[in-house]
Amino acid sequence: MAKPSTPIDVKLMNGTATVLFLGALVWGLVGLVQWGARQPVFAIRSIAVVGDVAHNNEVTLRANLGGKIKGTFFTVDLAATKAAFETIPWVRRAVVRREFPNHLRVVLQEQQAVAYWGDENESRLLNNFGEVFEANVDDVDREDMPRLQGPVPQAGQILGMYQTLAPLFAPLNMTLDQLTLSNRGGWSVLTDAGGEIELGRGTTEEITQRALRFIRTVTQVASGYGRKADAVERADLRYSEGYALRLRGVTTLAEPLPVAKQKLPEH
Repeated sequence: MAKPSTPIDVKLMNGTATVLFLGALVWGLVGLVQWGARQPVFAIRSIAVVGDVAHNNEVTLRANLGGKIKGTFFTVDLAATKAAFETIPWVRRAVVRREFPNHLRVVLQEQQAVAYWGDENESRLLNNFGEVFEANVDDVDREDMPRLQGPVPQAGQILGMYQTLAPLFAPLNMTLDQLTLSNRGGWSVLTDAGGEIELGRGTTEEITQRALRFIRTVTQVASGYGRKADAVERADLRYSEGYALRLRGVTTLAEPLPVAKQKLPEH
């Protein structure tokens, strides 16, 4: 005799009961886990900070964090903790990891200042990535940093131009104290001897060629007036065939030395 089939409504009721039971079980497990994660045994006991800490110590870190790190080992917001550390002066980047059962490990990357940025009364610096950041300039332990100025979005380009030009002037015993990019795209430098040099607008290659033309000829031009290259008071390199030059006590218009033509070998 065939076993009578279970009515469809009974099957639906049994299925619904099973789903409800499983749902309640899962919900209970989730609640249990959440309850356990908030227990004091998992409270953050210590935060190990490693990496670049030249400008920060435990005291300054605690003062700047000021209770911003909340939660237990399981509930602490790592993204918020990372952001809190990155608001601390001189900190460029932070990497935060959990270490079971109740510790955090933070690896800091500090800003590496390579130049002052903006006017002298500003507290901004430029790092080696060409990024402008706020800091106490009195904390800088270098005395040879230049001052760079220009539109902030072009800070990286300005740093690159300085790194290109500075070595070119070294043979003249000239140090570039300041490099400025105007809002109209014009470049100018100020040397350690107080000389102002207008480089004009153009690509890095065009600016470099103008600078080289000046560097290769200015010593000879200055010597003709009993001066050295460091006597340059102002130079305007924006001329296509030469540059306007003013030496301390002398004013003249200098033409570049003629370029020697290289004779090609005969075939």
